[in-house]
Amino acid sequence: MPRFCANLTMLFTEYPFLERFGAARSAGFDTVEVLFPYDEPAPLVRDMLNRNGLTLALINCPPPNYTGGARGFAAVPGAEERFRHDFRRTLRYGQALGAHHLHLMAGVAEGAAARATFIDNLRWAAAEAPTQSLTIEPINPVDMPGYFLNDFDLALEVLEAVAAPNLHLQFDAYHAQRITGDVMGTWDKCRHRVAHVQVGGFPGRHEPAGGDIDYPAFFARLDAEGYDGWVSGEYNPAGRTDEGLDWIG
Repeated sequence: MPRFCANLTMLFTEYPFLERFGAARSAGFDTVEVLFPYDEPAPLVRDMLNRNGLTLALINCPPPNYTGGARGFAAVPGAEERFRHDFRRTLRYGQALGAHHLHLMAGVAEGAAARATFIDNLRWAAAEAPTQSLTIEPINPVDMPGYFLNDFDLALEVLEAVAAPNLHLQFDAYHAQRITGDVMGTWDKCRHRVAHVQVGGFPGRHEPAGGDIDYPAFFARLDAEGYDGWVSGEYNPAGRTDEGLDWIG
């Protein structure tokens, strides 16, 4: 089976944030991701990781939590300095935690100027942190209206234009299903650029089981093709998190 990890922003929310690390370890995870961990000091989060024997797969840029605010700035013309400031802060925080990937959020924008801004900012970030793995992720326009990177073909074009060895695609099967209606076909098109996978049921974004996505077949495909990255459960549990983990088996 793939290497599974738990998204602690969405899973184990029965517990306060810092207690979710222990809950994930007790449920059998050895890796977690946190979309926006910035409300807590990095040394405290690092202590929770170390105490529970966990590694950190991914965090998002920009900080802090975007609830009610912008969805990133990487593709927003005129916000280049904001993006660079946020990136440097995320990089410091992520390195303190040993985060394997930093997901760079494009933000709400459109058009040729946004595309050019996105490419320029990604080139800058990749050169600024050449040993850090960076990702971009297509996000569907229903869940995040106006988000610039809402198409997998566009993501592949951007990755080709940036041409940085440390910039990769983050493949969320839930978003792929909502954008294209064809997870397997989209995976086939994109898999050569994918460094991190996220999963959630469709529709509803609950446990990745049943519904319109054949997850057993998808996981078997990942195994057969030798995908060696993490597969993160990024979904809203229908009940208690630990009662809905049968999809991993």
